[in-house]
Amino acid sequence: MTTPSLKTLSVKGNNHFDQEDWSSSYANVDKEFESIELTKIKGEIPKGLSGTLFRNGPGRMERNGQWIHHPFDGDGMITAISFSNGEVSFSNKFVETQAWKEEEKAGKFLYRGVFGTQKPGGILANIFNTRLKNIANTNVIKLGDELLALWEAANPYALDPLTLETIGISTLNGLLKTSESFSAHPRFDPGHHTYPKLVTFGVKPGPISTIRLMEFSTEGEDKGKLISERNDKFKGFAFLHDFAITPNWAIFLQNAISFNPIPFLLGRKSAAQCLSTDTNNTSKFWLIPRESGKFAKQNPRIIDAQEGFVFHHLNSWEDNEDIIIESIYYDHFPSIDKDEDFRQINFDLIPEGRLKRSRINLADKSSKTDLISEQCCEFAMVNPMKQGLSARFSWMAVAENKRGNGPLQAIKKLDLLNGNCCFWSAAPRGFVSEPMMVPEPNSNLEDKGWILVVIWNGLRRGSDLVILNATNLEEVATLELPIGIPHGLHGSWVKGT
Repeated sequence: MTTPSLKTLSVKGNNHFDQEDWSSSYANVDKEFESIELTKIKGEIPKGLSGTLFRNGPGRMERNGQWIHHPFDGDGMITAISFSNGEVSFSNKFVETQAWKEEEKAGKFLYRGVFGTQKPGGILANIFNTRLKNIANTNVIKLGDELLALWEAANPYALDPLTLETIGISTLNGLLKTSESFSAHPRFDPGHHTYPKLVTFGVKPGPISTIRLMEFSTEGEDKGKLISERNDKFKGFAFLHDFAITPNWAIFLQNAISFNPIPFLLGRKSAAQCLSTDTNNTSKFWLIPRESGKFAKQNPRIIDAQEGFVFHHLNSWEDNEDIIIESIYYDHFPSIDKDEDFRQINFDLIPEGRLKRSRINLADKSSKTDLISEQCCEFAMVNPMKQGLSARFSWMAVAENKRGNGPLQAIKKLDLLNGNCCFWSAAPRGFVSEPMMVPEPNSNLEDKGWILVVIWNGLRRGSDLVILNATNLEEVATLELPIGIPHGLHGSWVKGT
């Protein structure tokens, strides 16, 4: 059988998809590879691509016939796709967390999942069992000499960057306490204050929540070392996945969310299923001064935000005394009820994400939010050298339809100044993941470079890597991956040396 290319899948204007094509991505990954050469389907690998695309996401979907209730509960699996002199190699490996090893040995689930997976045995096996496993499945970054698999409710797991072998829980040289949260969505500062940094946070939620803001060096002899930190307390239960940075601020959007732990303690629901939109309260922007900025040591600012729910932000920047932040808004917190099968989810019944821009006025402590794009989108990013600065272009995963919800099937480049856009589509039988924008070396043009995106190819029930020209989204090359990768979460690009 001839391997189909993504061009075969690209049918512009087709608004239909097959549910089984989409859901077929959700299957256990049963093979691990180390540094094997990839099969090229079409095109040529750009010589300027030098480095590794690391990705994380769920790789274990069922044990002993029991399926996880939500894909976010799947054990983390890292993929590494490395580029050098026009050649490409592939590796993948599960993050061998302590819980993963225990469940592999037992052949069944031993822990409850945050998003709905229960231990076998019904309510009696789950009641008052609050022990959750660190699934290390949300993101993967390199900090210092360690590759870190991140899950935001606990410590990261350290991996060998070359072999992907699991080293073990990392406390970052004693910086983190056991099981202390460490964000799965850090931001890389390209050099707002002399040199690049990694900015990240940890949350201790409760009636009074604490945010620990941390900044790390990413270059030179001090790479991987903590540069600064601060702790700030805020009223309310903090449910935070992402944040944004500018040269002077770290910006958090605290969604108006309530948490009722009783069904979780009684074994009836997962922790995430106990979250709901709080119609009696208002979402808030929490603005924390960065230690390297001109407002260092000052107290945070708290400003009302628009109604809605936000997982991810695109970018933020400063416009004189105002702060601009672009975010993907949902009408309410999207959740999968305990009796639903995520593989059969009806996209028409869950809210779509839409890109909006908020202007925060620090002088009068107000904010105003406007719609940028109606089209359902997720996983939006700018050129990484524009992180925290005004950017003209963004790239994002979008639904094929221009309105309403649907699976992510296309990549969109959006001009944030005039609204012009162009698309690359994998529809009707292809589905896209988070796009990664890799700038072309030595170019000063913001949209010069490549978009790397892992595709679920529903026709052959496998995954491909597609390389697009960032300027016009023309397909540069497509490579067949040796495994099927379930719809995943986040990743990062590490430049070659």
